[in-house]
Amino acid sequence: MLMNQIYLFLIFIANGVLIGILFDFFRILRKSFKTNDFVTYIEDFIFWILTGFSILYFIFVFNDGEIRLFMFIGIAIGISLYMLIFSSFFIKINVGIIVFFKNILRKILRTIFIPFKIIKKLFFKPISFIFINIRKTSTNLYNNFLKLTKKNKKIENNVKN
Repeated sequence: MLMNQIYLFLIFIANGVLIGILFDFFRILRKSFKTNDFVTYIEDFIFWILTGFSILYFIFVFNDGEIRLFMFIGIAIGISLYMLIFSSFFIKINVGIIVFFKNILRKILRTIFIPFKIIKKLFFKPISFIFINIRKTSTNLYNNFLKLTKKNKKIENNVKN
């Protein structure tokens, strides 16, 4: 009986460590990618749902659904041990890995898009130049037309009087 409870206590310490890793997973995502408040709220909600399912799963699988105080003490000890010993190391390594792969992906995408940038410079700049000039010319013509119509109205008003 005592060995079974020690075994359960160790299992729930491991569950606490897993919850700590899950918590750090979301911290790593926030440090690696900029997220707005709404996404942060969704991430927090997902964290708590996953944590709840994890605890319930461990309770039902390892202790047939019986809730004991020492299980929650084991979870608290597991989270505390993980946060004190492994958390900062785990975060530094994973943020470094994600930043490394983000930089590689950024370089690959820049290389892939070089032909598109060249095409843009060769074709779209002259086309945009033409359209800009057409727009300027049409705006000038329209403004001149408005000035002429205003002058004509003034002349008509002067002739009538």
